[in-house]
Amino acid sequence: MPNSFGLAGFAAKKEAMDQVTVGQRPRTVSRTPTKRFEARRTALIASAVEVVNRRGVRGMTLGDVTASLDLVPTGVIYYFRNKEELAAAAFLKALERYEGLIAASVAAPEAGRVPAFVRNSLEFRRQVAVGEAEQIALFNDVRALNATDVNGAYIEMFRHARRLLPRAASLSREDRNSRTHLLLAQLSWATGWLGQWEPQDYGRVAERMTSVLMDGLVAHGAALPAGRPIPLMAHDPARAKASPELFLRAATRLINEEGYHGASVERISATLNVSKGAFYHHNETKDDLVVACFERTFELTWKAIREAEAAGGNGLQVLATIVQALVEHQFQGDAPLLRTTALTTVPEPIRLAMLEKLHAISLRYASIICDGIADGSIRPVDAAIAAQMVSGAVNAAAELHFFAPSVTAGSVARHYLRPLFVGLLSA
Repeated sequence: MPNSFGLAGFAAKKEAMDQVTVGQRPRTVSRTPTKRFEARRTALIASAVEVVNRRGVRGMTLGDVTASLDLVPTGVIYYFRNKEELAAAAFLKALERYEGLIAASVAAPEAGRVPAFVRNSLEFRRQVAVGEAEQIALFNDVRALNATDVNGAYIEMFRHARRLLPRAASLSREDRNSRTHLLLAQLSWATGWLGQWEPQDYGRVAERMTSVLMDGLVAHGAALPAGRPIPLMAHDPARAKASPELFLRAATRLINEEGYHGASVERISATLNVSKGAFYHHNETKDDLVVACFERTFELTWKAIREAEAAGGNGLQVLATIVQALVEHQFQGDAPLLRTTALTTVPEPIRLAMLEKLHAISLRYASIICDGIADGSIRPVDAAIAAQMVSGAVNAAAELHFFAPSVTAGSVARHYLRPLFVGLLSA
């Protein structure tokens, strides 16, 4: 499930966004490229995009890339020094596309820039879906690459994306960065659920996403209630030191940072300073541990839902309590929720089973939104689309601290959640 860009592993600080210079593109040969050379290079990048989106950076092999091309794996070296350089070229091409979408949208009047960006982005996705445009790399697994030029190009794109928000809004740096991250994350996350719609309806989807982004979820004249506190994990020193819990936390952090393939048995074991033998003493297989990581995240999500509903209140109160509890949990302690974008690179049997459970959560969000529309606390919106946007915001919160490092668990509701509920351009 694509997400929020997945690019925050850059260790990009707020200052870096103001000072970074985009790195050089991947090196090719020094001679003037021929048309044949450029055509083959373009074909390699297109094939790499397909493999990266399916298997992630660490799971990509040159054999996978060349399988559909008239080229042996070692022939790739003539065009790219190694697989990492090829993956970097795929991500840089995706960033060029986003730069174009941003530039076209910034040309609109300030108040219309966000709607234009959503509209332009989903029109591009329509073109991809019907074969009128090439697919681009998803950024779910990019931190496993950690390429300087890709990191720099993303930061530059992020700086340009901040111009989509009107200067007249008088937002603080934390607010502007938080809202830009939220906007980009929503468009990235949408790639995972747009397939539920027909391509000719993507314009309709864009209108309804724009409605939530611009005007939020809170009914006109109503106030956004503070979420009721829900501690998702009680502090238990004994459990925190137990081996199963330590492996869960280590695997979750690594998967969030480097994707499924990056979180190898060796890396997980090294993080805990134990041997591979110790890993297999406590875990049957790596995939069993990965499933446990997903199950724990879904368990905590359902705990937030059940307790918020049990506490009572209108639909808006329940939804605000759930989202605040989940997002604040991401900022507390060392047991974060697993980023569900990791699902894009896990083995298919695991992915399909976990996607069903994720879909059940989205359906419950939609049901709560319908309750809020019925009781008048949530304004009329497309509940199915709004539910996906809520899921996307929760997922992207895991990376917010890279873009707005001064935001804390105590201030995340003000800087990040309030725009989700009352609109990106709200004061």
